[in-house]
Amino acid sequence: MASIQPTRQVILDTETTGLSPDEGHRIIEIGCLELVDRRPTGRTLHHYINPERLIDARAKEIHGISEEQLADKPLFAALANEILEFVRGAEVLIHNASFDVGFLNAELARLNAPMFHEVAGSITDTLLMARELHPGKRNSLDSLCDRYGISNAHRKLHGALLDAELLAEVFLAMTRGQDSLDMSANHSSATSNGSGRNLQEVDWPPAGLRVIQLAQPELEAHGQMLAGMQKEAKGGVLWDKLRQA
Repeated sequence: MASIQPTRQVILDTETTGLSPDEGHRIIEIGCLELVDRRPTGRTLHHYINPERLIDARAKEIHGISEEQLADKPLFAALANEILEFVRGAEVLIHNASFDVGFLNAELARLNAPMFHEVAGSITDTLLMARELHPGKRNSLDSLCDRYGISNAHRKLHGALLDAELLAEVFLAMTRGQDSLDMSANHSSATSNGSGRNLQEVDWPPAGLRVIQLAQPELEAHGQMLAGMQKEAKGGVLWDKLRQA
């Protein structure tokens, strides 16, 4: 039997000197973190970058980074290979991907290096995902944190690694499929798996599904995380609403 290959994803965010690479604006910070099979591995990449130009006043208001802070930081050229190797072959998740990828490709083009999308396995725009899940609603990172009960009280300014960490939590929440837990055996739409078989007739766990039992310290850590989410959630958490339904 062929072994199941782990799924590797990289959450990425950048901060820049302005809004458009076409106007000569540059990347000044990049933050990435790695997920394997939807779990953070602890591997991250984080760099401040000397853009060799001034930073727009509006951009400074967003991320709070000044030219003085970046004067002794490396140039993008010194970091390009490390960045490309970190994302190579992975599904890269970015909120408003066209913005970050546009800047990354502009930086790479200056070096005659491969374009970002040629190295990444694929690129997923979590902003588009959020718009499909929540049409007509605000889907900024802050709005999604609020919607999913993720604490972002420490996010006073934008920061590439901080935003990547928050986006990882948002992505996992958006794709967890919690809404599907509220299935009723009294409704045919909820008991059919689409092939004419009732869910009760489907073998569980399905063949090939890895079932990993949590150790006691992990269960305790999970309980602490849930308690923190309940405390931070402004509109109540989904699992409480399902129990009360």
